[in-house]
Amino acid sequence: MASSKNGSNNYVIRVFDDPADLDATQWNALLDAQPAATPFMRHEYLSALHHSGSATSDTGWTAQFIALHERGQLAAACPLYLKDHSYGEYVFDWAWADAYQRHGLAYYPKLLIAVPFTPVPGVRLLARDEASRVVLLRAVESLARDAKLSSAHLLFADESDHRAAQTLGWMTRNAVQFHWTNRSPAPYTDFDDFLSSLQHDKRKKIRQERRRVRDAGIELVARAGGDVTESDWDFFHRCYTRTYRAHHSTPYLTRDFFARTATTMTQHWLMFIASRGGKRIAASLIAIDPSRRSAFGRYWGAVEHVDCLHFEACYYQPLSWCIENRYLRFEGGAQGEHKMARGLLPVATASAHWLAHPQFSQAVADFLQREGRAIDHYIDDLNERRPFKA
Repeated sequence: MASSKNGSNNYVIRVFDDPADLDATQWNALLDAQPAATPFMRHEYLSALHHSGSATSDTGWTAQFIALHERGQLAAACPLYLKDHSYGEYVFDWAWADAYQRHGLAYYPKLLIAVPFTPVPGVRLLARDEASRVVLLRAVESLARDAKLSSAHLLFADESDHRAAQTLGWMTRNAVQFHWTNRSPAPYTDFDDFLSSLQHDKRKKIRQERRRVRDAGIELVARAGGDVTESDWDFFHRCYTRTYRAHHSTPYLTRDFFARTATTMTQHWLMFIASRGGKRIAASLIAIDPSRRSAFGRYWGAVEHVDCLHFEACYYQPLSWCIENRYLRFEGGAQGEHKMARGLLPVATASAHWLAHPQFSQAVADFLQREGRAIDHYIDDLNERRPFKA
């Protein structure tokens, strides 16, 4: 841990190489005060990533959590990592790293404000007020400058974070995700009510896909919180690792990570398990925020292929559960235009970036302007193809 004093504001700025060294109660209290809080920013979640070996220096995520204290109280803080690659981020800057390398410059290591492996929009800069948020981000930038790093990045941030980033002149980059929102002011009464709001061809397609799963003899059960057993977690993790291996990749999250969060964040997990003839064959994992009535699609896997089971386990069952439990939102995860046909609509997400090299910073700014216009046109085009009845 390193620390310094910001005399003009009486802040003590500290950098922590282990999130456990930060006061969990103060961290979570600061998080709960943010309008765009998510379970993934809870101290328990970030600590589990670190202590399970999922996000550590051995995997290219060196913790540099930064915090501002005033009179012993946490005024602002964020999860900060020194990264020597760009895996597990979901905001792709490989081309930037390649351009640096071709010009004989080092892009890595870089600083990253993010929740590892979690492309869920929400607050990243926890702060009691706007002034503290700006000071926090300025401290991150100073850390990057002092260490002579190429860049600093803020991923999947909320509006308050971006106001701070814009104040300091950081560049904005937009992307698109697909989220479902319950009907307002009269929420859907059940899944059939939701289907009735869709265009005929979309409604017909969903019913066909669900019928294929039923005709294959598949049954699904939902287990929330403490109803998820250790055996369920073992089976889910087997499915999760199998999915990565099928794509010739290595799973990011260890079994110990899920064991830790199953204990410390019990109320934030919902699992759907698919069986046929009493044999479990697939599972999907959803994170839930009961206080904000939000759900987040996270992981899925199967030990054998069944046509359309992915859609059933990852979209239709979670949406039905959300409707039944009067949830307001369901986020389907990163990317995936196919989600629109299932009632999830395009939502712009944003990140912010600071690059130390003036020429590269200008080149990236020019690129982001062009990319941003393309994203705007893309969202307009998607909105013209909304799946709901006029």
